[in-house]
Amino acid sequence: MARYEIATIAGDGIGPEVTRAAIRVLTEACGREALEFAMRPGGAAHYTRSGAVLPDDTFAACRDMHAILHGAAGLPEVTYPDGTEVGNDLHLRLRFWLDLYANVRPIQLLPGVRSPLAGVEPGGIDYVIVRENTEGLYASRGAGVLLRGEFASDTLVVTRKGTERVARFAFDLARKRTGAPRDGRRRVTVCDKANILRSYAFFRAVCTEVAADYPDVAIDYAYADAITVHLLKRPDFYDVIVAENMFGDVISDLGAATVGGMGIAPSGEIGDGHGLFQGAHGSAPDIAGQGVASPLATILSGALMLRWLGERHADPALGEAAARVEAAVDAVLAGGAAVPYDQGGSAGCETVTEAVCRALR
Repeated sequence: MARYEIATIAGDGIGPEVTRAAIRVLTEACGREALEFAMRPGGAAHYTRSGAVLPDDTFAACRDMHAILHGAAGLPEVTYPDGTEVGNDLHLRLRFWLDLYANVRPIQLLPGVRSPLAGVEPGGIDYVIVRENTEGLYASRGAGVLLRGEFASDTLVVTRKGTERVARFAFDLARKRTGAPRDGRRRVTVCDKANILRSYAFFRAVCTEVAADYPDVAIDYAYADAITVHLLKRPDFYDVIVAENMFGDVISDLGAATVGGMGIAPSGEIGDGHGLFQGAHGSAPDIAGQGVASPLATILSGALMLRWLGERHADPALGEAAARVEAAVDAVLAGGAAVPYDQGGSAGCETVTEAVCRALR
């Protein structure tokens, strides 16, 4: 196995705790010689001390190293004059500056986790949301108009290039998967509001054009409001969902709630040359330092990172390590001996981490 440098930003709140946990598990899975975690500062707390949420040397490390592992960023009380949170700027800047255009959110009901949806068993929910990450409504951040305290507007941006590349990412991902739990069909669902807005009708049209190059993958369509119902009523129908930035943000949190919550939801933000991996949850400053945070979302994000690195560098050992990490998490959750607080148990961050490492051994 080659050696990979990982730019690592612990960040704010529970970020340092879950980052330490992920480093420990990934080192256990890969060995000490395979991964070098280069710690770099950044986040809301760093901003209050230095005036920089993403220092230049931190960005350089993120740009030049093999991958980025991030804990969490943001403190509600640390805001810019316009009221927006400073901490969000850390990963938003990385998204735009490194062109991380595909935000990948796996939604999977794991063994030992009880879904709030009645009658759904592990394996019955297994889909991936691919959220376009650099355009949509969020492209307007910092550029919207606030006029004399009376009028505010932001611009929704959809381009052919941005839509085509995220659609291809979604269809390529569907080809790697085994299909939806309901029928085994490889399927990409386009989530939009094409019935109302021209921007979303254009998004749908471009996705449909891309689908013509993937005759082995079915294409499906759902309006953003309707899909919130479908994800509760028939989650087993879905395989890969592709959506504009804001809609993807909203439905990925809904999906996470159906499989155990944000504390178990991983994510990867991926471009053609870079990848950033972090739990889908926030910094949760209200429980920081208490040892009760679940590290599983960050650990599973680390597994996504290993798999991405393995594919990018043709290193199958990394993919095998990723599979071992995921199997260890499954074993811990199914065994019931180290269930995190957010899953109804009483195991803290250290206990859960040790249990995953023990399962790996």
